[in-house]
Amino acid sequence: MGLVKLLATSLTGLLLTVGGTVALSSGTGTTCGMTAVNRADAAQHDAVSGYSGDQLANAADIINAGVQLGLTAQAQTLGVMTAMGESSLINLDHGDTAGPDSRSLFQQRATWGSLAERMDPTISARLFFQRLIALTGWETMTPSAAASAVQINADPEHYAPFFAPATDVVTALTASSAGACGVGGDAVALAQQLVTAADNGQLRGLVPDHLKEIRWIASGQTVPDCGIDTRILQVMVLTVNQFHQVGVSDINRKCTGQLLGAGTQSSHWINGGGGAVDFYSLGGRSLTGADGQSLRLIGLLDPVMPTGARIGQADCRREAGIRLAVVHFTQFDDTCNHLHLDVAFTADPMTVG
Repeated sequence: MGLVKLLATSLTGLLLTVGGTVALSSGTGTTCGMTAVNRADAAQHDAVSGYSGDQLANAADIINAGVQLGLTAQAQTLGVMTAMGESSLINLDHGDTAGPDSRSLFQQRATWGSLAERMDPTISARLFFQRLIALTGWETMTPSAAASAVQINADPEHYAPFFAPATDVVTALTASSAGACGVGGDAVALAQQLVTAADNGQLRGLVPDHLKEIRWIASGQTVPDCGIDTRILQVMVLTVNQFHQVGVSDINRKCTGQLLGAGTQSSHWINGGGGAVDFYSLGGRSLTGADGQSLRLIGLLDPVMPTGARIGQADCRREAGIRLAVVHFTQFDDTCNHLHLDVAFTADPMTVG
């Protein structure tokens, strides 16, 4: 089991995420899975969905602006999508009949900022993201509707054709440059951190008690059919570090004898169990798999997960009009009262891709 790379980035004040604005208790926080894309490398990247050269370099600037604000892949994709619909990812120095003073990747008018600010791709993207996250309820809108509300576009479907290519571009540019969080790979040490969190009230369970599985590992005990995959322990530590208040409903069902869902074929049961975790709350908020907290966790973890790791509640997100731009996760349908995550069907370590 390799160590997750120590590439954490500190932010001051608020962590702005796809799920809204989350206040960090200490005033600083650690972002996972968010590392800048090299602009020069992006310009040399093979064409993606018809975009290449300076277009991909400009997409990198948009992605990096999102990284600087703590925004994850879903929000970054929305930014790239909007610029595709406004300028084809070309930093335009002219407007059109509807907006003669419009400029830049986002065709921002003079009220957005100075000409120099609007013509700087990173600043222009930051201006877009700042208005996006100030838009109440944007995370529950379709991507095109959210972009249209920010851009004041009369057609809420104008950007819809650009979402799929934007997803492809963000995935291609970030797949090899994803960051990670500073978490070790020693199961006992990870379990001990989680026990401390449980004792402090930061980590909570339901009935039956799955936290006892963590306590046994922390104390060095090996209880038959009650183990937990080290990668799941890593995920739990990362989640507690990010959200500070975490509720877990299921880990190793073989240990507790729960024959739910897929029964003995469940990712909570197969191979001795412990290859999955179900979160029912994050940051004190109940989860549906399509809520802002769930989306934030998915975005934070996706770049550092092994290929083939699975995330549940895909149907819940479809019903909410949300399409995730995931790199490593495979999505599947599940009930909308928690967020399921598992590594039971992959043997790869959790590292940077």
